[in-house]
Amino acid sequence: MSAPAPAAALTPGERLDKALSRIGAARPFTRDAVLAVAVAATTLGLYTILARIGPAEASLQVTTAEVWTMGALAAAQGLLLCLRRVRPGLCLALIVAVQLGIIAIAPQIMAQGFGPAIAAYTLGTLASARFTFTAAATAVVLETGASAAATWGEPGAAVTVLNQLGSSALLYAAAAFVGAYVAARRRNRAMARERAEQMLRAARERAEASVRAERTRIARELHDVAAHHLSGMVVQAAAIERLIDRDPAAAKDGAAWIRSQGKETLANLRQVVGLLRERGDAGDGDAPVPGLSALDALVEESRRLGDDVAFAREGEPLVLPPIADISFYRVAQQALTNARQHAPGAPVRLRLAYSESAVELLAANGSARRAVAATGHGGSGLVGMRERADLVGAEFAAGPDADGGWSVRLRLPVREADRERQDEAFAKEGKR
Repeated sequence: MSAPAPAAALTPGERLDKALSRIGAARPFTRDAVLAVAVAATTLGLYTILARIGPAEASLQVTTAEVWTMGALAAAQGLLLCLRRVRPGLCLALIVAVQLGIIAIAPQIMAQGFGPAIAAYTLGTLASARFTFTAAATAVVLETGASAAATWGEPGAAVTVLNQLGSSALLYAAAAFVGAYVAARRRNRAMARERAEQMLRAARERAEASVRAERTRIARELHDVAAHHLSGMVVQAAAIERLIDRDPAAAKDGAAWIRSQGKETLANLRQVVGLLRERGDAGDGDAPVPGLSALDALVEESRRLGDDVAFAREGEPLVLPPIADISFYRVAQQALTNARQHAPGAPVRLRLAYSESAVELLAANGSARRAVAATGHGGSGLVGMRERADLVGAEFAAGPDADGGWSVRLRLPVREADRERQDEAFAKEGKR
Protein backbone atom coordinates (compact mmCIF):
# COMPACT_ATOMS: atom_id res chain seq x y z
CA MET A 1 0.00 0.00 0.00
CA SER A 2 1.39 3.37 -0.97
CA ALA A 3 1.82 6.09 1.62
CA PRO A 4 -0.77 8.89 1.59
CA ALA A 5 0.20 12.05 -0.23
CA PRO A 6 1.39 14.83 2.08
CA ALA A 7 -1.01 17.68 2.63
CA ALA A 8 -0.27 20.92 0.85
CA ALA A 9 1.71 23.38 2.97
CA LEU A 10 -0.35 26.22 4.37
CA THR A 11 0.62 29.82 3.83
CA PRO A 12 1.14 32.06 6.90
CA GLY A 13 -2.16 33.76 6.17
CA GLU A 14 -3.99 30.42 6.03
CA ARG A 15 -2.38 29.29 9.29
CA LEU A 16 -3.44 32.57 10.93
CA ASP A 17 -7.00 32.13 9.63
CA LYS A 18 -7.15 28.62 11.06
CA ALA A 19 -5.81 29.81 14.41
CA LEU A 20 -8.37 32.66 14.58
CA SER A 21 -11.16 30.26 13.63
CA ARG A 22 -10.16 27.93 16.46
CA ILE A 23 -10.62 30.71 19.02
CA GLY A 24 -14.00 31.68 17.57
CA ALA A 25 -12.88 34.68 15.47
CA ALA A 26 -14.44 33.68 12.17
CA ARG A 27 -16.20 36.88 11.08
CA PRO A 28 -14.27 39.92 9.72
CA PHE A 29 -15.32 42.22 12.58
CA THR A 30 -14.29 39.66 15.20
CA ARG A 31 -10.92 39.12 13.58
CA ASP A 32 -10.37 42.87 13.27
CA ALA A 33 -11.24 43.24 16.96
CA VAL A 34 -8.50 40.72 17.79
CA LEU A 35 -6.09 42.71 15.61
CA ALA A 36 -7.16 45.98 17.26
CA VAL A 37 -6.49 44.63 20.73
CA ALA A 38 -3.09 43.31 19.66
CA VAL A 39 -2.11 46.65 18.08
CA ALA A 40 -3.32 48.60 21.13
CA ALA A 41 -1.33 46.36 23.48
CA THR A 42 1.80 46.64 21.34
CA THR A 43 1.42 50.43 21.16
CA LEU A 44 1.06 50.73 24.92
CA GLY A 45 4.20 48.65 25.35
CA LEU A 46 6.16 50.98 23.07
CA TYR A 47 4.87 54.09 24.84
CA THR A 48 5.77 52.52 28.18
CA ILE A 49 9.37 52.37 26.99
CA LEU A 50 9.09 55.96 25.72
CA ALA A 51 7.74 57.09 29.09
CA ARG A 52 10.89 55.82 30.74
CA ILE A 53 13.44 57.31 28.35
CA GLY A 54 11.55 60.26 26.86
CA PRO A 55 11.58 62.73 29.76
CA ALA A 56 15.26 62.06 30.37
CA GLU A 57 16.10 63.01 26.75
CA ALA A 58 16.30 66.79 26.61
CA SER A 59 16.02 66.92 22.82
CA LEU A 60 12.54 65.34 22.92
CA GLN A 61 11.11 68.08 25.13
CA VAL A 62 8.32 65.86 26.45
CA THR A 63 7.06 65.07 29.92
CA THR A 64 5.97 61.74 31.33
CA ALA A 65 2.34 62.89 31.45
CA GLU A 66 2.45 63.88 27.80
CA VAL A 67 3.92 60.49 26.86
CA TRP A 68 1.18 58.62 28.71
CA THR A 69 -1.48 60.83 27.14
CA MET A 70 -0.03 60.16 23.70
CA GLY A 71 0.14 56.46 24.54
CA ALA A 72 -3.53 56.42 25.52
CA LEU A 73 -4.49 58.16 22.27
CA ALA A 74 -2.31 55.79 20.22
CA ALA A 75 -3.91 52.79 21.96
CA ALA A 76 -7.33 54.23 21.11
CA GLN A 77 -6.18 54.40 17.51
CA GLY A 78 -5.34 50.73 17.68
CA LEU A 79 -8.75 49.86 19.10
CA LEU A 80 -10.45 51.78 16.29
CA LEU A 81 -9.02 49.26 13.84
CA CYS A 82 -11.94 46.98 14.67
CA LEU A 83 -13.86 49.11 12.12
CA ARG A 84 -11.25 48.84 9.36
CA ARG A 85 -13.22 46.44 7.14
CA VAL A 86 -16.81 47.13 8.17
CA ARG A 87 -16.42 50.95 7.90
CA PRO A 88 -12.98 51.64 6.37
CA GLY A 89 -13.59 55.32 5.59
CA LEU A 90 -14.93 56.10 9.06
CA CYS A 91 -12.08 54.12 10.62
CA LEU A 92 -9.43 56.23 8.84
CA ALA A 93 -11.26 59.48 9.65
CA LEU A 94 -11.42 58.66 13.39
CA ILE A 95 -7.80 57.56 13.49
CA VAL A 96 -6.67 60.77 11.76
CA ALA A 97 -8.72 62.80 14.27
CA VAL A 98 -6.96 61.03 17.12
CA GLN A 99 -3.63 61.56 15.37
CA LEU A 100 -4.30 65.32 15.33
CA GLY A 101 -4.53 65.18 19.13
CA ILE A 102 -1.20 63.32 19.36
CA ILE A 103 0.44 65.95 17.13
CA ALA A 104 -1.00 68.78 19.22
CA ILE A 105 0.59 67.30 22.37
CA ALA A 106 4.11 66.78 20.98
CA PRO A 107 4.54 67.96 17.38
CA GLN A 108 8.32 67.70 17.60
CA ILE A 109 8.19 63.90 18.07
CA MET A 110 6.08 63.19 14.98
CA ALA A 111 4.77 59.98 16.53
CA GLN A 112 3.09 57.87 13.85
CA GLY A 113 1.65 54.67 15.31
CA PHE A 114 0.45 51.48 13.63
CA GLY A 115 -3.14 52.67 13.40
CA PRO A 116 -2.79 55.25 10.56
CA ALA A 117 -0.71 52.92 8.40
CA ILE A 118 -3.06 49.93 8.81
CA ALA A 119 -6.17 52.05 8.25
CA ALA A 120 -4.73 53.61 5.05
CA TYR A 121 -3.65 50.18 3.78
CA THR A 122 -7.11 48.69 4.42
CA LEU A 123 -8.81 51.59 2.67
CA GLY A 124 -6.55 51.00 -0.34
CA THR A 125 -7.60 47.35 -0.53
CA LEU A 126 -11.34 48.07 -0.29
CA ALA A 127 -12.00 51.47 -1.85
CA SER A 128 -11.28 52.92 -5.27
CA ALA A 129 -7.81 54.32 -5.94
CA ARG A 130 -9.16 57.87 -6.36
CA PHE A 131 -11.02 57.82 -3.04
CA THR A 132 -8.07 56.23 -1.24
CA PHE A 133 -5.48 58.74 -2.39
CA THR A 134 -7.89 61.63 -1.83
CA ALA A 135 -8.40 60.47 1.74
CA ALA A 136 -4.64 60.02 2.21
CA ALA A 137 -3.94 63.51 0.86
CA THR A 138 -6.58 64.98 3.16
CA ALA A 139 -4.97 63.24 6.15
CA VAL A 140 -1.54 64.63 5.18
CA VAL A 141 -2.94 68.17 4.89
CA LEU A 142 -4.76 67.94 8.25
CA GLU A 143 -1.76 66.55 10.11
CA THR A 144 0.56 69.13 8.55
CA GLY A 145 -1.89 71.87 9.49
CA ALA A 146 -2.09 70.56 13.06
CA SER A 147 1.71 70.59 13.29
CA ALA A 148 1.84 74.16 11.97
CA ALA A 149 -0.79 75.29 14.48
CA ALA A 150 0.94 73.56 17.41
CA THR A 151 4.37 75.08 16.60
CA TRP A 152 3.24 78.50 15.48
CA GLY A 153 5.75 81.13 16.57
CA GLU A 154 8.23 78.67 18.06
CA PRO A 155 11.87 78.42 16.98
CA GLY A 156 12.40 75.83 14.28
CA ALA A 157 8.66 75.60 13.53
CA ALA A 158 9.24 75.45 9.78
CA VAL A 159 11.55 72.47 10.07
CA THR A 160 9.05 70.67 12.31
CA VAL A 161 6.20 71.33 9.88
CA LEU A 162 8.25 70.15 6.91
CA ASN A 163 9.29 67.02 8.79
CA GLN A 164 5.65 66.36 9.68
CA LEU A 165 4.65 66.85 6.04
CA GLY A 166 7.30 64.43 4.81
CA SER A 167 6.55 61.86 7.48
CA SER A 168 2.78 61.92 6.93
CA ALA A 169 3.07 61.93 3.14
CA LEU A 170 5.46 58.98 3.15
CA LEU A 171 3.35 56.94 5.57
CA TYR A 172 -0.04 57.47 3.93
CA ALA A 173 1.24 57.31 0.36
CA ALA A 174 3.14 54.09 0.99
CA ALA A 175 0.28 52.44 2.88
CA ALA A 176 -2.35 53.49 0.32
CA PHE A 177 -0.15 52.37 -2.59
CA VAL A 178 0.50 48.97 -1.04
CA GLY A 179 -3.23 48.55 -0.34
CA ALA A 180 -4.18 49.49 -3.90
CA TYR A 181 -1.52 47.15 -5.27
CA VAL A 182 -2.76 44.25 -3.16
CA ALA A 183 -6.35 44.95 -4.28
CA ALA A 184 -5.25 44.95 -7.93
CA ARG A 185 -3.43 41.64 -7.42
CA ARG A 186 -6.55 40.15 -5.87
CA ARG A 187 -8.71 41.36 -8.75
CA ASN A 188 -6.24 39.97 -11.27
CA ARG A 189 -6.19 36.60 -9.52
CA ALA A 190 -9.99 36.55 -9.42
CA MET A 191 -10.15 37.42 -13.13
CA ALA A 192 -7.57 34.75 -13.91
CA ARG A 193 -9.60 32.17 -12.00
CA GLU A 194 -12.75 33.28 -13.81
CA ARG A 195 -11.02 33.04 -17.18
CA ALA A 196 -9.70 29.60 -16.31
CA GLU A 197 -13.17 28.49 -15.25
CA GLN A 198 -14.66 29.91 -18.46
CA MET A 199 -12.05 28.11 -20.54
CA LEU A 200 -12.72 24.91 -18.64
CA ARG A 201 -16.46 25.29 -19.17
CA ALA A 202 -15.94 26.03 -22.86
CA ALA A 203 -13.66 23.01 -23.23
CA ARG A 204 -16.19 20.83 -21.43
CA GLU A 205 -19.00 22.13 -23.67
CA ARG A 206 -16.91 21.46 -26.79
CA ALA A 207 -16.18 17.95 -25.58
CA GLU A 208 -19.85 17.32 -24.85
CA ALA A 209 -20.81 18.70 -28.26
CA SER A 210 -18.25 16.42 -29.91
CA VAL A 211 -19.63 13.44 -28.01
CA ARG A 212 -23.18 14.32 -29.05
CA ALA A 213 -22.11 14.75 -32.67
CA GLU A 214 -20.28 11.42 -32.61
CA ARG A 215 -23.27 9.69 -31.07
CA THR A 216 -25.51 11.17 -33.75
CA ARG A 217 -23.14 10.04 -36.49
CA ILE A 218 -22.93 6.50 -35.12
CA ALA A 219 -26.71 6.35 -34.64
CA ARG A 220 -27.19 7.54 -38.22
CA GLU A 221 -24.84 4.87 -39.55
CA LEU A 222 -26.52 2.17 -37.49
CA HIS A 223 -29.94 3.26 -38.68
CA ASP A 224 -28.92 3.28 -42.33
CA VAL A 225 -27.27 -0.12 -42.18
CA ALA A 226 -29.99 -1.78 -40.12
CA ALA A 227 -32.93 -0.22 -41.97
CA HIS A 228 -31.57 -1.14 -45.39
CA HIS A 229 -30.73 -4.76 -44.67
CA LEU A 230 -33.49 -5.57 -42.21
CA SER A 231 -36.22 -4.10 -44.41
CA GLY A 232 -35.14 -6.43 -47.19
CA MET A 233 -35.08 -9.34 -44.78
CA VAL A 234 -38.60 -8.51 -43.60
CA VAL A 235 -39.86 -8.41 -47.20
CA GLN A 236 -38.14 -11.68 -48.01
CA ALA A 237 -39.47 -13.32 -44.84
CA ALA A 238 -43.00 -12.35 -45.86
CA ALA A 239 -42.43 -13.97 -49.25
CA ILE A 240 -41.07 -17.14 -47.61
CA GLU A 241 -44.15 -17.30 -45.43
CA ARG A 242 -46.32 -17.40 -48.55
CA LEU A 243 -44.08 -19.93 -50.36
CA ILE A 244 -43.28 -22.34 -47.56
CA ASP A 245 -46.28 -24.62 -48.36
CA ARG A 246 -46.56 -24.04 -52.12
CA ASP A 247 -42.88 -24.02 -53.13
CA PRO A 248 -40.56 -25.34 -50.41
CA ALA A 249 -37.51 -25.08 -52.68
CA ALA A 250 -38.09 -21.38 -53.34
CA ALA A 251 -38.71 -20.86 -49.64
CA LYS A 252 -35.44 -22.61 -48.88
CA ASP A 253 -33.61 -20.32 -51.31
CA GLY A 254 -35.24 -17.32 -49.64
CA ALA A 255 -34.12 -18.51 -46.21
CA ALA A 256 -30.57 -18.92 -47.50
CA TRP A 257 -30.71 -15.37 -48.84
CA ILE A 258 -31.92 -14.11 -45.45
CA ARG A 259 -29.02 -15.93 -43.80
CA SER A 260 -26.53 -14.28 -46.18
CA GLN A 261 -28.14 -10.90 -45.58
CA GLY A 262 -27.90 -11.47 -41.84
CA LYS A 263 -24.19 -12.13 -42.16
CA GLU A 264 -23.74 -9.00 -44.28
CA THR A 265 -25.72 -6.98 -41.79
CA LEU A 266 -23.53 -8.20 -38.94
CA ALA A 267 -20.41 -7.36 -40.94
CA ASN A 268 -21.66 -3.84 -41.61
CA LEU A 269 -22.65 -3.38 -37.99
CA ARG A 270 -19.19 -4.49 -36.88
CA GLN A 271 -17.74 -1.98 -39.31
CA VAL A 272 -19.83 0.83 -37.81
CA VAL A 273 -19.15 -0.23 -34.24
CA GLY A 274 -15.46 -0.27 -35.14
CA LEU A 275 -15.69 3.50 -35.50
CA LEU A 276 -16.23 3.67 -31.75
CA ARG A 277 -12.91 2.02 -31.01
CA GLU A 278 -9.82 4.03 -30.25
CA ARG A 279 -7.16 4.27 -32.89
CA GLY A 280 -4.69 1.45 -32.59
CA ASP A 281 -7.17 -1.08 -31.18
CA ALA A 282 -7.38 -4.41 -32.88
CA GLY A 283 -10.37 -4.94 -35.15
CA ASP A 284 -11.91 -3.59 -38.29
CA GLY A 285 -12.56 -0.04 -37.15
CA ASP A 286 -10.59 1.21 -40.18
CA ALA A 287 -12.58 -0.87 -42.68
CA PRO A 288 -13.63 1.15 -45.75
CA VAL A 289 -17.12 2.62 -45.80
CA PRO A 290 -19.00 2.31 -49.12
CA GLY A 291 -19.33 5.34 -51.36
CA LEU A 292 -20.67 6.26 -54.79
CA SER A 293 -18.50 3.58 -56.40
CA ALA A 294 -20.71 0.99 -54.67
CA LEU A 295 -24.00 2.30 -56.06
CA ASP A 296 -24.10 -0.38 -58.75
CA ALA A 297 -23.83 -3.11 -56.13
CA LEU A 298 -26.52 -1.39 -54.06
CA VAL A 299 -28.86 -1.29 -57.05
CA GLU A 300 -28.21 -4.95 -57.87
CA GLU A 301 -28.97 -5.92 -54.30
CA SER A 302 -32.28 -4.05 -54.46
CA ARG A 303 -33.15 -5.79 -57.72
CA ARG A 304 -32.48 -9.19 -56.14
CA LEU A 305 -35.05 -8.25 -53.53
CA GLY A 306 -37.56 -7.75 -56.31
CA ASP A 307 -37.39 -3.96 -56.55
CA ASP A 308 -37.82 -2.37 -59.98
CA VAL A 309 -34.83 -0.01 -59.94
CA ALA A 310 -33.48 1.93 -62.91
CA PHE A 311 -30.09 3.53 -62.36
CA ALA A 312 -28.34 6.06 -64.57
CA ARG A 313 -25.13 8.04 -64.33
CA GLU A 314 -24.73 11.29 -66.23
CA GLY A 315 -21.73 13.53 -66.79
CA GLU A 316 -18.04 13.18 -66.05
CA PRO A 317 -17.47 11.47 -62.66
CA LEU A 318 -15.98 13.56 -59.89
CA VAL A 319 -13.96 12.35 -56.92
CA LEU A 320 -15.85 13.71 -53.91
CA PRO A 321 -14.43 14.27 -50.43
CA PRO A 322 -14.78 11.10 -48.31
CA ILE A 323 -17.59 12.44 -46.11
CA ALA A 324 -19.57 13.65 -49.11
CA ASP A 325 -18.97 10.35 -50.92
CA ILE A 326 -20.31 8.38 -47.96
CA SER A 327 -23.25 10.78 -47.52
CA PHE A 328 -24.38 10.36 -51.14
CA TYR A 329 -24.23 6.58 -50.82
CA ARG A 330 -26.18 6.55 -47.56
CA VAL A 331 -28.87 8.86 -48.91
CA ALA A 332 -29.31 6.60 -51.96
CA GLN A 333 -29.40 3.55 -49.69
CA GLN A 334 -32.02 5.10 -47.42
CA ALA A 335 -34.12 6.27 -50.38
CA LEU A 336 -34.24 2.71 -51.79
CA THR A 337 -35.07 1.36 -48.34
CA ASN A 338 -37.92 3.84 -47.92
CA ALA A 339 -39.29 2.98 -51.36
CA ARG A 340 -39.22 -0.73 -50.51
CA GLN A 341 -40.97 -0.18 -47.19
CA HIS A 342 -43.55 2.43 -48.11
CA ALA A 343 -44.14 1.81 -51.85
CA PRO A 344 -43.58 -1.91 -52.46
CA GLY A 345 -43.70 -2.88 -56.12
CA ALA A 346 -43.37 0.71 -57.35
CA PRO A 347 -40.71 1.46 -59.98
CA VAL A 348 -37.74 3.39 -58.62
CA ARG A 349 -35.62 5.75 -60.68
CA LEU A 350 -32.13 6.50 -59.37
CA ARG A 351 -30.04 9.10 -61.16
CA LEU A 352 -26.56 10.42 -60.33
CA ALA A 353 -25.64 13.49 -62.38
CA TYR A 354 -22.28 15.29 -62.53
CA SER A 355 -22.25 18.82 -63.94
CA GLU A 356 -19.88 21.78 -64.01
CA SER A 357 -21.46 23.31 -60.92
CA ALA A 358 -22.81 20.44 -58.82
CA VAL A 359 -23.26 16.74 -58.17
CA GLU A 360 -26.90 15.76 -57.88
CA LEU A 361 -28.61 12.56 -56.74
CA LEU A 362 -32.26 11.91 -57.51
CA ALA A 363 -34.25 8.96 -56.19
CA ALA A 364 -37.91 8.87 -57.21
CA ASN A 365 -40.50 6.13 -56.86
CA GLY A 366 -44.09 5.78 -57.94
CA SER A 367 -47.07 4.84 -55.80
CA ALA A 368 -47.28 1.48 -54.06
CA ARG A 369 -48.51 -1.45 -56.15
CA ARG A 370 -48.66 -4.01 -53.32
CA ALA A 371 -49.82 -3.95 -49.76
CA VAL A 372 -47.31 -2.32 -47.45
CA ALA A 373 -45.65 -4.87 -45.18
CA ALA A 374 -45.87 -4.28 -41.45
CA THR A 375 -42.36 -3.16 -40.50
CA GLY A 376 -43.18 -1.28 -37.30
CA HIS A 377 -43.24 2.43 -36.57
CA GLY A 378 -41.55 4.82 -38.98
CA GLY A 379 -37.90 5.50 -38.29
CA SER A 380 -35.67 8.55 -38.68
CA GLY A 381 -34.62 8.06 -42.29
CA LEU A 382 -35.52 11.53 -43.55
CA VAL A 383 -33.95 13.14 -40.51
CA GLY A 384 -30.74 11.19 -41.08
CA MET A 385 -30.63 12.14 -44.77
CA ARG A 386 -31.09 15.81 -43.94
CA GLU A 387 -28.36 15.63 -41.30
CA ARG A 388 -25.98 14.10 -43.83
CA ALA A 389 -26.77 16.86 -46.30
CA ASP A 390 -26.15 19.55 -43.70
CA LEU A 391 -22.89 17.86 -42.72
CA VAL A 392 -21.39 18.31 -46.20
CA GLY A 393 -23.14 21.58 -47.10
CA ALA A 394 -25.47 20.00 -49.67
CA GLU A 395 -29.02 20.98 -50.60
CA PHE A 396 -31.63 18.39 -49.62
CA ALA A 397 -35.28 18.09 -50.59
CA ALA A 398 -37.77 15.27 -50.11
CA GLY A 399 -41.51 15.08 -50.61
CA PRO A 400 -44.43 13.63 -52.54
CA ASP A 401 -44.71 13.91 -56.33
CA ALA A 402 -47.73 14.75 -58.42
CA ASP A 403 -48.19 11.09 -59.46
CA GLY A 404 -48.55 9.93 -55.86
CA GLY A 405 -44.95 8.82 -55.51
CA TRP A 406 -42.04 10.21 -53.54
CA SER A 407 -38.74 11.78 -54.53
CA VAL A 408 -35.49 12.60 -52.77
CA ARG A 409 -32.97 15.11 -54.15
CA LEU A 410 -29.45 15.77 -52.89
CA ARG A 411 -27.35 18.44 -54.59
CA LEU A 412 -23.75 19.30 -53.65
CA PRO A 413 -22.13 22.40 -55.23
CA VAL A 414 -18.77 21.67 -56.85
CA ARG A 415 -15.80 23.77 -55.81
CA GLU A 416 -12.65 24.31 -57.82
CA ALA A 417 -10.68 22.43 -55.17
CA ASP A 418 -12.86 19.39 -55.80
CA ARG A 419 -12.04 19.47 -59.51
CA GLU A 420 -8.33 19.79 -58.76
CA ARG A 421 -8.62 16.75 -56.51
CA GLN A 422 -10.39 14.92 -59.35
CA ASP A 423 -7.57 15.72 -61.80
CA GLU A 424 -4.98 14.51 -59.28
CA ALA A 425 -6.89 11.29 -58.74
CA PHE A 426 -7.19 10.61 -62.48
CA ALA A 427 -3.49 11.41 -62.93
CA LYS A 428 -2.57 8.82 -60.29
CA GLU A 429 -4.78 6.26 -62.01
CA GLY A 430 -3.05 7.00 -65.31
CA LYS A 431 0.40 6.42 -63.79
CA ARG A 432 -0.71 3.04 -62.53
